[in-house]
Amino acid sequence: MGVGSTGQGDASMSRIFAGFLTWMQEKDPFVFVAATANRIHLLPAEIIRKGRFDQVFFVDLPNEEERKQIFGIHLARNRQDPAKFDLVFLAKATKGWNGAEIEQAVVSAVVDAYSEKRTLTEQDLYKMISSTVPLSVTMEDQIKAIKSWAHDRAISASK
Repeated sequence: MGVGSTGQGDASMSRIFAGFLTWMQEKDPFVFVAATANRIHLLPAEIIRKGRFDQVFFVDLPNEEERKQIFGIHLARNRQDPAKFDLVFLAKATKGWNGAEIEQAVVSAVVDAYSEKRTLTEQDLYKMISSTVPLSVTMEDQIKAIKSWAHDRAISASK
């Protein structure tokens, strides 16, 4: 049973949850608690109220500048020079992508190029991008619902 579960929990799980809520309320002021939730609407109100979590932030899909930075990070991690790639084009081509999807496009392109015993090209990246359907398309309704919930209930984590 998870924190947001609505199943029939046993008494020990209820005690653990109650103990966790009490700890969150009475914790040392120098302790910072962070958590993530893809379905925050399933969490009980008592866990996200002020005094337990000081603020609720919404982390949206990365914007164009953030996607450029993500490409740069993952190209560098895979021993590629980001300056040799058109990061602006790559960022524009991946609108609606999350960071993990960008990472896997880079990794897959690197693996393909390596398996063919050649260096990575932009064409390898374009091939991966064009053959990927991002989660924002596959789960469009769920993503819209999350954004809608967060609109008036959370502070945007991006500028």
